[in-house]
Amino acid sequence: MLREEKKDVMTTEEACHYLRISRPTYLKYLYTGKIRGTKAGKGWKVLKSELDRFLQGGDGNGGGSDPLEQGVISPERG
Repeated sequence: MLREEKKDVMTTEEACHYLRISRPTYLKYLYTGKIRGTKAGKGWKVLKSELDRFLQGGDGNGGGSDPLEQGVISPERG
């Protein structure tokens, strides 16, 4: 059972690979709160469920992260 729970926690390298984004982009998302994680030692740990939430469009504050979808900017002016 402990083995299954451990797979739910991902390192920075694993998360970048899972999201298919660069390390600097991933760290930017952590620092800005778009992805919620925990600093552990020299690295970050994040739950796989948090990465799935991020991929589904959550921005860490309960809303979508795309300004076009939110109506903040229009396609003509964006």
